[in-house]
Amino acid sequence: MTFEIISLNISTQKGEKKRPVPEVEFITDSGIKGDAHAGNGHRQVSLLAMESIVKMQDKGLAVRAGDFAENVTTQGIVLPSLPIGTRLKLGGQIILEVTQIGKECHTRCAIYQQAGDCVMPKEGIFAKVIFGGTLRTGEQGAMDVS
Repeated sequence: MTFEIISLNISTQKGEKKRPVPEVEFITDSGIKGDAHAGNGHRQVSLLAMESIVKMQDKGLAVRAGDFAENVTTQGIVLPSLPIGTRLKLGGQIILEVTQIGKECHTRCAIYQQAGDCVMPKEGIFAKVIFGGTLRTGEQGAMDVS
């Protein structure tokens, strides 16, 4: 099963929207170089499907990739259905391992305040970087079956 990388997003500060960039460097056991959420925890990289963002757009919100603070926006894969431990291969060599599905939202973000709902706590996923490399927007991802 393959899927597309719609957007790659980073921020230098935690708690802010991420900005799209054309490419990122995944660092093994750390996350994305230059992103505020990089580190040695289990939530090194966040992913959200474009299909989830469209749900919020359908509620009348003017949101786009990165507005949910996700690092990687995908299309063509149902992210919250992936079991913990699933490995994803991005581009030619990057390997991510799913470590968490959804998250607890401690503070109601601006999106929740506007719509009364937010998709990231239920449909976003988190992963750690098993093998790093450079990824560009528009590249493909796949379930890693190796």
